[in-house]
Amino acid sequence: MSRAMSELRKNRMSIGETTKPTTEDGHVTPHDEVGERADEVVEGGAAEHNPFMPDLNAARAESNPLAGRLAELEAERDQLKDQILRALAETENVRKRSDRRIQEERVYAVEKFARDVLAISDQLGRALEALPAEKRSGLPQDVLTLLEGVELTQNELHGVMSRHGVRAIEAAPGSEFNPALHQAVSQIPSDHPEGRVAMLFQEGWMIGDRTLRAAMVAVSGGKAN
Repeated sequence: MSRAMSELRKNRMSIGETTKPTTEDGHVTPHDEVGERADEVVEGGAAEHNPFMPDLNAARAESNPLAGRLAELEAERDQLKDQILRALAETENVRKRSDRRIQEERVYAVEKFARDVLAISDQLGRALEALPAEKRSGLPQDVLTLLEGVELTQNELHGVMSRHGVRAIEAAPGSEFNPALHQAVSQIPSDHPEGRVAMLFQEGWMIGDRTLRAAMVAVSGGKAN
């Protein structure tokens, strides 16, 4: 191809030398300028704005008309893939939040009811504390039967509460004091280490991971001097 272009330029030069038209003042005519510009195009030295130089991108597009459409489809595919992944992630987050909310509702649905039932448990406990085991000897059999019925009722109540996720807070004397679970109402000297629970005044309860009612305790101040 380069040999043919070289021959073409030689022919144009020979033709131009013999038949190059000029004006009266010796300038080359526009017709010859057009020929020279055509030579520049053939040699590949024309600038991008040269009207004889075809746009390379347009030429590539004409030679492969599916390339541009393929690029558009790939970009659209990537965009749709990103949207689908985002939608799937959001759906998974919504599902997890819904499952967590359902689980919480299942656990804490009886929270208000359990709080009201605590008063019944407290009353049963006070009735039993009024007559501890060491003071029951010599009591009439019907009184002992009544106390036994109260104990059974209290145990049954605690069993029902436990089945619904309500459990007692550990607050035995000597146990570690936890401000999230225990409510300190006083500080007293005791044989237990300072800062530990010294005495339990009112039993505390939890439901799930929530404190239903903090245990009312006295905190040990250490041994008395």
